[in-house]
Amino acid sequence: MTATDPSPVPRYPDLLRLDRRNLVVVGAGQGMGRQTSHALAQCGAHVVCVDIDKTRAEEIADEVGGVPWCGDVTREREVERLVAESTAALGGPLSGFVDIVGLAEWVGALDMTEDTWDAQFDICLRHAYLLGRHIGRHLVDSGTQGTMVFIASVHGLTASVRHGAYGAAKAGLISWVRTLGDELGGHGIRVNAIAPGAILTPRLMAANPGETRRNTTSDLIPLGRMGLPMDIASAALFLSCGLSGYVTGQTVVVDGGVTIKDPFPRS
Repeated sequence: MTATDPSPVPRYPDLLRLDRRNLVVVGAGQGMGRQTSHALAQCGAHVVCVDIDKTRAEEIADEVGGVPWCGDVTREREVERLVAESTAALGGPLSGFVDIVGLAEWVGALDMTEDTWDAQFDICLRHAYLLGRHIGRHLVDSGTQGTMVFIASVHGLTASVRHGAYGAAKAGLISWVRTLGDELGGHGIRVNAIAPGAILTPRLMAANPGETRRNTTSDLIPLGRMGLPMDIASAALFLSCGLSGYVTGQTVVVDGGVTIKDPFPRS
């Protein structure tokens, strides 16, 4: 307390803790999902590690002392099963989730088939609707002031050349986050998204094992490097903990500064 400010000062490191919270990481098996599972568990959360691949779900659950769960979250019955089996395994209500599912199909706008469009909205948006709806209902019914964190993309904020369906789906996800944040705010439920830029995930590194692409891409990034999965996990941790207690309906851009660049740079 000072002479002009009697307000209490919290212990800020305590706001980072997630003790006694039951959190689901969807797409936990590798990359951003694996790092996020570690980040949440290290801060005290009980983590359900969800992956469509049973082996990956079990391996990351073993790493973080979590609960493995295997299923397809683009299907409603599977999401209903996820809620029921997660609460049973953890012995109490869920506190929220981080949803990292998504994959881009590369094809020009004029060559894109209806099947590709539908598949992209399935893998990039449908699960977000299902998780938001069913886990959101669970949080409201249990009276839990929880958190939802979705992984969007900078391509939901900019043009998405040669993967336009992906960008359109991610733009829809960003809108969905705003709507959920508004509708659920009165229940104390916070809903946010992260928009990654170029991230060196295991999938990207496997597809581009050489350094040329990485170095070329990093020349376009103000911070001079591509992002790492831990950069996204750090943002997910922030949005899941008390440090972001007054943040909802927002999309946090984690792109090394790409989207702030002057589109008409002067020499």
